[in-house]
Amino acid sequence: MQLPPGQNQSWVSEFVLLGFSSDPLSNRMLFLAFLILYLSSVLGNGLIVTLIWLDMHLHTPMYFFLCVLSLLDMGYVTTTMPQMLVHLLAHSQTISFAACWLQMCMFSALGLSESIVFVLMAYDRYVAICYPLRYTVILSWDLCTQLAAGTCACGFLFSLIHTFLTMKLPYCGPNMINHYFCEGPSVRSLACMDTHLIEMVDFIISVFIVVTPLSLILASYMRIAQSILKIKSTRSRCKAFSTCASHLTVVTFFYAPATYIYMRPNSSYSPERDKQISLFYNVLTALLNPVVYSLRNKDIKRAFLKVTGQDRGLS
Repeated sequence: MQLPPGQNQSWVSEFVLLGFSSDPLSNRMLFLAFLILYLSSVLGNGLIVTLIWLDMHLHTPMYFFLCVLSLLDMGYVTTTMPQMLVHLLAHSQTISFAACWLQMCMFSALGLSESIVFVLMAYDRYVAICYPLRYTVILSWDLCTQLAAGTCACGFLFSLIHTFLTMKLPYCGPNMINHYFCEGPSVRSLACMDTHLIEMVDFIISVFIVVTPLSLILASYMRIAQSILKIKSTRSRCKAFSTCASHLTVVTFFYAPATYIYMRPNSSYSPERDKQISLFYNVLTALLNPVVYSLRNKDIKRAFLKVTGQDRGLS
């Protein structure tokens, strides 16, 4: 893409991430808080992956998809948080053009993959509740691995398109990104040309990767609700609803802020608000997943007690 005629072509070779504050004391406090959040997210998701790997009783499609979700969460939060922690203590907050490109690509790929995994988890609950006798036949291990591989491939494909179009824009200054990492909308706002075409492409991708998955999830849970209401036993109904509540909780925390960030025009871009909102689907969701699934899931609790040798007398 070329700059408009007569415009000075002074290309940006690096960006400056402004982060949350320029006050050293505030940055040290933020460093401690985000370090705790980051370590908790990685350790919590890592624990779930380890328990599912070690406990044979958890080798089912439901926990396979949960394991994939935890792996994506660990990669998702690691793409942004370590660099942000370094910038909170360092004097320089610069990031090279190539590093920004790579961060944006990986963040988008993992985030897009995670949005599709939520659909697979909804489909898993749909089959388990609506077709319990055919559960293992419909969701065979071959199908589960193919769905997981296809999810990652789809996420990386759309991420490459999004990142390529964003980074091909001309950036001739300023180079200060009012964010704590290289996110598409915040980087694109610095481009020195009209971005309506790129926004339209991004909107189409967002429809495919946000609206479509959300529609499929809602459709699955409508069918699930119909099946649950037909169950005569109150205890069985509560148990069925409970298995879906955890998934619905994390889906809400992930999709609500992500939809706001990626499905609105650049004209409504608000750096300070966007930085805060992005923390929900970048940091808090990765922390929320292991908390929700461990506190509400008896199988995970039982596996933890078993692995740590505390399961004696457990009913």
